[in-house]
Amino acid sequence: MAIADVSGKSIPELISLGGRVAVITGGGRGIGRAIAKRFAEAGASVLVGDVDRKGAEDTADCLRGFGQPAIGMELDVCDELSISQLADRAVAELGGIDIWVNNAGIFPTAPLFELTEVKWDHVLDLNLKGTFLGAREAAKRMTVAGHGGVIVNLASTAGFRAPGPAVAHYVSSKFGIRGLTKALAVELGPSGIRVLAVAPTYIDTPGTEELRATFEAGGHSDLLEQIGAGKPLGRTGVADDVARVVLFCASDLAMLMTGSTVAVDAGELAL
Repeated sequence: MAIADVSGKSIPELISLGGRVAVITGGGRGIGRAIAKRFAEAGASVLVGDVDRKGAEDTADCLRGFGQPAIGMELDVCDELSISQLADRAVAELGGIDIWVNNAGIFPTAPLFELTEVKWDHVLDLNLKGTFLGAREAAKRMTVAGHGGVIVNLASTAGFRAPGPAVAHYVSSKFGIRGLTKALAVELGPSGIRVLAVAPTYIDTPGTEELRATFEAGGHSDLLEQIGAGKPLGRTGVADDVARVVLFCASDLAMLMTGSTVAVDAGELAL
């Protein structure tokens, strides 16, 4: 299936997600919630999955204000049955899957000699295996439907280089996501399925509060602001900085893009 030529569409048509169904993992807060809001604003029906059921349902409640159906449900991305049930619900209640965003992930730290096998497995299972399972289940249903689709994986600038010590498991998972994105793009392209990754720099979200608290406890309360000020664009990111780029990737504006990782890094990787 050759990808469509959308040169004749207007800008509003290219950015619109009207009539499409999007699934977002880890959408109960932070980056995932910001992505869900932008997708709903662009006209998509959205299913939000999160390990925090209330967070997912709260996001869905917010999205309905944009006038499209929205569902929130509990999700464990380490469990293939849980992911399969999420995908099945999108098909049964929203009519299919056009866009799938593998956003769920964690960013713990552990010095190498304290990095147990259990800690390693947890991060790789959630960040990398969860992305694989989500992409596989989405692609199955997109292929059966026969009209292509888009899968967007959340990587990180840590998938290009290690940002410091004590993150070997996290860095490995994010390098893996970039490789998985390339492999899936090659395999799924003939079915009209585009696969992209987005690699944020440090983003200030509820999920990074623990990291901020660690810095504050060590007497470095302004360290994150200093890190942001040292980037070419002068600040760290907020969730919507990432959401806007994910919207671009999922929309027809990016129709001829697949296999790439798009950095949302304030210039970090240019240094």
